[in-house]
Amino acid sequence: MDKEILLKFEDLSIGFETDNGFSLAVENVSFTLQRGQIMGIVGESGSGKTVSSLSIMRLLSSKTSRIISGKIWFNVSGQNPVNLLEQSEQYMQAIRGKNIAMIFQEPMTSLNPVVRCGKQVAESLLWHKIVGKADAKKKVLSLFEEVKLPDPERVYRSYPHELSGGQRQRVMIAMAIACSPELLIADEPTTALDVTVQKSILQLIKELQSKYNMSILFITHDLGVVAEIADVVTVMYKGKIVESGKLPGIFKEPKHPYTKGLISCRPALNSRPAKLAVVKDFLIDESDKESAENIGEFINSEKPSIDRSEAHKRLYSQPPILTVDGLKTSFVIKRSFFGKPLKLFNAVEDISFSVYKGETLGLVGESGCGKTTLGRTIIRLIDPNQGKIIYKGNDLSKLSSRQLRKLRPKIQIIFQDPYSSLTPGMQIGKAIIEPMKIHGLYSNDKERIKIAKELLEKVGLSEVHFNRYPHEFSGGQRQRICIARALALNPDFIVCDESVSSLDVSVQAQVLNLLNQLKADFGLTYIFISHDLSVVKYMSDRILVMKNGKMVELAEADELYKNPGSEYTRGLINAIPQIISS
Repeated sequence: MDKEILLKFEDLSIGFETDNGFSLAVENVSFTLQRGQIMGIVGESGSGKTVSSLSIMRLLSSKTSRIISGKIWFNVSGQNPVNLLEQSEQYMQAIRGKNIAMIFQEPMTSLNPVVRCGKQVAESLLWHKIVGKADAKKKVLSLFEEVKLPDPERVYRSYPHELSGGQRQRVMIAMAIACSPELLIADEPTTALDVTVQKSILQLIKELQSKYNMSILFITHDLGVVAEIADVVTVMYKGKIVESGKLPGIFKEPKHPYTKGLISCRPALNSRPAKLAVVKDFLIDESDKESAENIGEFINSEKPSIDRSEAHKRLYSQPPILTVDGLKTSFVIKRSFFGKPLKLFNAVEDISFSVYKGETLGLVGESGCGKTTLGRTIIRLIDPNQGKIIYKGNDLSKLSSRQLRKLRPKIQIIFQDPYSSLTPGMQIGKAIIEPMKIHGLYSNDKERIKIAKELLEKVGLSEVHFNRYPHEFSGGQRQRICIARALALNPDFIVCDESVSSLDVSVQAQVLNLLNQLKADFGLTYIFISHDLSVVKYMSDRILVMKNGKMVELAEADELYKNPGSEYTRGLINAIPQIISS
């Protein structure tokens, strides 16, 4: 084995025991990773990319998973290459963290919630005897400085919940590089982060890779992120490698239809097609000329489907359906012994704007800017401290609970996480029917069931799914169920709170197309909340930008992108990962 090769997969196949029998998750995967190289492994959820990476560190459950065939060769400096699948657990414990380290997707669940961050990083150093107890804290503080954490002393003493998402991820990176590993596995390390925080994390990883000459396996579903960081890319689909090559060549001339689909389903900043392409559009029989022509329309459409200027003249000539005036929402962060508020945090400060019937108003900003609090305050899931929320002539801020309940059916919300938004033990049909019962819609359950099944069809599912439970669906399907539940009450106005941020880019495109179609079919009005400006730009008529609880600017979506009125907005735009393709 060449000394310049650090990692080599040879025909690896992995399967899992499931309730429905044995399932093959990875099939005949082979690739090599050079020393000092960054390889992006990209694919949708279920493509096998994370399973492949976990097998390197032997972190797959021996009870449910089975290595069917293959080898994973690891070429430790100064030693002979070893097949990691044949090594003892004692050997694996010695190299985990020291020679091979991993950054997991969600740092909040990967860090121990009851142990201070500094001690968690020090534990790795002490386990591998990199330093002694006397020098551990000094080394940890040095690592925190290296990953550019503000106030390392404070972070050392902090628990994970006291840090932001970006800061927690930097703690995870510090832990991963603590022992100067030769291989770093980064499993979706930026998926849940804002574009600006994501950009800083990607820059940090590249700087550390260059400094320590590490090899990196960077796992993601977003080709835009891969384009920012990787030297080579491997594309996985249904457990197999379908394409691999160097950047940017693979983006300029993708060979496999799946790769073409992943590239095309991301909302572009320089065009607005009537409908986003989805991956399944590309996985067709090449003899199907009609489908091929439709794909060509998706890819080549540079013009909007309608004259936006004329549509906006009609849209904004009518009275607004919602007016927010001087809205302020605060949270108590410190109380006296007797419960008297001593210190407030102003999450939303003096926000004013209007939304018009049939409009999609985009609400964008970094985590902590107040956009979710604003969305929830508008529909009175959180009570405002001051200001007015006028919806169809009613000031929601002054309505009693009983009065508000009468308006609830017309104002709905689609939450960010489709996993926690559904009750695990409730069949999805009952979850859709429940709000109809609560609000006394329709005369009996037979009629409600009929409506629920029609809604499932409307969101791209079918009536056969009616009696199934949430765990039987993918993330994209669960989000469709949440949309169907929101539509069950015939709303006029829906707040979409980061409703596609946790989805693969291909599933995201499907849900965005669905939301636009439902908007046209039902005459809906949206407030669309996201930290991803490319998604917000595609969906929105106007965009409101927030920072630190305040409104930075409000403008027509295309105009805001072309001529941002603030440095903050310009920074959000510049942080969007770009694919350089043909």
